[in-house]
Amino acid sequence: MAPSKTVRTISQEAFEGLVRENMEDLGMDPSEALEDAIQTLTLQGVDLSGIVTCVPGVTSIKDYPVIQSLDGLKGIAANLVSLSSQDNDKPSATKPSNQKVEELNTIVDLEQMIELLDKLYALCSIEGSSDASIATRNGGVELVTSICAALQARHERPLVSALKALSTFIHDLQSTETFRQSGGPKIVVDILNNYRENKDILDSGFSVVAAAATGNEILKEIFMDLKIDELLVQIMREQTKGNIHSLYDALRVLLTPDDNRVLASQVFGYARRFAKIGIAGIVVDALREGVNSPCLASASIALKAVAVNDEICKSIAECGGIDVVLQCIDDSGAQNNKAVASACCSLLSKLAGSDANKSAIVQKGGLDRLIKLSSIFSEDPSVLQEIMSIIWILSLRSPESAARAMEAGAGDFAIQAMQKFPAASQMQKQSCLMIRNLVVRNSENRTILLGNGIEKIIRKAKQNHDNCKDAAAAALRDLGLDDYNS
Repeated sequence: MAPSKTVRTISQEAFEGLVRENMEDLGMDPSEALEDAIQTLTLQGVDLSGIVTCVPGVTSIKDYPVIQSLDGLKGIAANLVSLSSQDNDKPSATKPSNQKVEELNTIVDLEQMIELLDKLYALCSIEGSSDASIATRNGGVELVTSICAALQARHERPLVSALKALSTFIHDLQSTETFRQSGGPKIVVDILNNYRENKDILDSGFSVVAAAATGNEILKEIFMDLKIDELLVQIMREQTKGNIHSLYDALRVLLTPDDNRVLASQVFGYARRFAKIGIAGIVVDALREGVNSPCLASASIALKAVAVNDEICKSIAECGGIDVVLQCIDDSGAQNNKAVASACCSLLSKLAGSDANKSAIVQKGGLDRLIKLSSIFSEDPSVLQEIMSIIWILSLRSPESAARAMEAGAGDFAIQAMQKFPAASQMQKQSCLMIRNLVVRNSENRTILLGNGIEKIIRKAKQNHDNCKDAAAAALRDLGLDDYNS
């Protein structure tokens, strides 16, 4: 594993000391002292995430809502953990009796616990808020992980609240490592195993898995060692109509090589493990629910993560995956659903990587359906870019498919999109790549596109966008132009 970049940090006490020094030694007023401390530390490259920027003597860290909620939880958690430890000392104890449940309600204020956990979730889930970092720095991950471990059966509501709060706390490498060191992976997997029929616990629990495994190869490996692949597949089979978003998020994250500390990720092997136990057929069945399913985009993205090699791409097709995805693409256009259109086009691009699937997509009218979709989303370059990517792949080393694409209108599509969105650099690049494959083995396509003025359009993209230079030069070269590098 490659060494991670060292980040300069400061403690809460040191920060407050600097503010106090500005006031006492330099005579600054409180607001000026606080602003100067923040600016000075920021210029020095100090990471202030998780620091409560208060003025000592004027405001207190104890007055901060996240800190208040954590402090309130600590007393409740101490009683809960103590009671849980007593039960664990008894070898015969499995699920608690009604008497034990009543005892827990007497000793632990579960309603107050739920209220505090829900408040933390609300605070830390606000986009752009520093509250998650503050909660992490002040022991939130360890505290709520211990609460999850101590909560007993028949107390689903507080467990859901605890898992939801925990999923917001885990947001960076420091918090994922704290979660790992606190035994979090096994605790959460045990909860998921014990509550397979509770959709709220499954949703919040897999949200924790997705958050923890994001950007952390070690945690991906730990979850896989805990056989989360088998558990996830079993739950998907049991919850066929569950519409649990986080299931697909967890699957996608576990199969995404997103930890820049490692040189060779193991996620491709994990994808093969998932494929071996039948994930392809399960997710394809989920896609059959169509655009009415709120999980359709998430499921499409997750299936794309599974499709890491030719064998798996073929197996998805054998499950009816190509028919299903093409139908979802049609439906996304009919309902003007951009998210589904983009996700399904991206998935189809991945499936088209298999030569056998390319032919099937073309034979099933895929090119006509894609051009139709491009007319529906003609004002959205991000969707157009995904469509171009599929046509690029379908035309690769296939003059027959390239000719069919031109018949469907791919040439006009490229010209119109490039003229309409000259500033969309990624779309311009993808269009150049598509044009190259349309013409490289098809002289007729070359003549048509040159006659329609494609040269000038490509040269403009090459001049205006650095990321287009190589793709544009290749397209100009394969159009038969000698001065393609000029």
